[in-house]
Amino acid sequence: MDKKKSRILIISITLLVMMIILTLLFFYTGAAAKDPWTGIKRYRPHFNHTPVIYEKFNTPQDVTKKCLSCHEDAAADFMKTAHWLWERSNVKIPGKDGVFSIGKKNLPNNFCLGVQGNEKSCNSCHAGYGWKDATYDFNKSENVDCLVCHDWSGTYSKGAYGMPNQNVDLLAAARSVGYPKLQNCGLCHNYGGGGMGVKHGDLDESLLNAYADIDIHMSQNILCIDCHKTEKHNIRGTAYSVSVDHRNGISCTDCHDENPHKDTRINSHVDSVACQTCHIPRFARKAATKIFWDWSKAGNSSRKDDPHTYLKIKGEFVYGKDLVPEYSWFNMTIRRYMWNDKLDPSKVTLINPPNGDIRDKSAKIWPFKVHRAVQPYDKKFDYLLQPVTSGDGGYWSEFNWDKSFRLSEKISGIKYSGSYGFTRTDMFWPLSHMVAPGDKALRCNDCHGPVSRMNWNALGYPDDPIDSGGREKVSAGGAQ
Repeated sequence: MDKKKSRILIISITLLVMMIILTLLFFYTGAAAKDPWTGIKRYRPHFNHTPVIYEKFNTPQDVTKKCLSCHEDAAADFMKTAHWLWERSNVKIPGKDGVFSIGKKNLPNNFCLGVQGNEKSCNSCHAGYGWKDATYDFNKSENVDCLVCHDWSGTYSKGAYGMPNQNVDLLAAARSVGYPKLQNCGLCHNYGGGGMGVKHGDLDESLLNAYADIDIHMSQNILCIDCHKTEKHNIRGTAYSVSVDHRNGISCTDCHDENPHKDTRINSHVDSVACQTCHIPRFARKAATKIFWDWSKAGNSSRKDDPHTYLKIKGEFVYGKDLVPEYSWFNMTIRRYMWNDKLDPSKVTLINPPNGDIRDKSAKIWPFKVHRAVQPYDKKFDYLLQPVTSGDGGYWSEFNWDKSFRLSEKISGIKYSGSYGFTRTDMFWPLSHMVAPGDKALRCNDCHGPVSRMNWNALGYPDDPIDSGGREKVSAGGAQ
């Protein structure tokens, strides 16, 4: 064989091998790629309950009994969940010894401060009826509120101790029931903390009929339960205001690839940067969210009440809209301030700070709403105090802090010395809603360059990592 034919043969074999490799890569990539719509139901069958529900209901418990006459296991399943119990058991809290049963029912916060003694208002968002105090029977199935999650009439609402408001037509609500829609979840989650958008910053009524610029998922008519998938009434999801780890949580990669971008340079970020960091560039896009709450200013009758600046019963507020998040390393666990934990009143007490740092390989940079507050503490014992506010004889009716702490001591067991003051606290809310369209996600120069939204030094980098190198260099002992 002459040299020319030999060269042609070598080139042909090389091209054939390259074509085979490229073909295999194409099919491998195609097979591995996730279709995010696979788990989304585009059609949900619905049973019209009108023909089978016709009797008058004297109490909401009668409605539940009617539901259970067909859905026999529904209450038993639901009564095992955090939505019913408002706590989880056998929880290990980073930095603390032992195991705990914790949840909304017994943890401090820097919004409404705490549930115990304040069930009259707080429990209007409990998916049950009549929870007034610690004697509540969590084993009583007829007290499960089916309607709050399944009402389609649009007229159902809850009031004191989780009971339906007096003007609710129970029959109309019961006949309307179907799968949970955005409005059902939003009835509580959009209004937590005493008003629309108060708590989360990424949950409010703008999501109900959202444009793509508000939330790309909601604009596609995706429901909460498409992501927060539910089995036997256990709704997946984690709220780090009342949880300390990712147990029962969800993530973007439940639907999307680990490396979803065509540009490998962008994919190289995913080990260190959460999806939410780039894809939620701002929060509270259309409706303002509360970012500061000063309880020490409450009780001033000379000030005019305004729900966005001052209320006599709650104090002084600051709201913000279309905000840039704050950023921190987060390994999906938090530390947790508990009742009776000591604090330094001259410093800011972090109630639920995220765990993780630049050297923690399980941590990523996450976006947060940080809610800052001034709230009461015991000047002798140096720990936070929980007042009775909405309960009988509480601060909202008497405007007497001392009395509110003495009432709470009998209910919560938090000892009160008789001397109180006010101290600064912070709470952290990781953001996962209000996901922007791809063309509105952060660009390289939003974080890298002379004007950056990132505080690289606070995150542990010596400088912009595009200049000084990534976290591997720091982890290996580079400057920090």
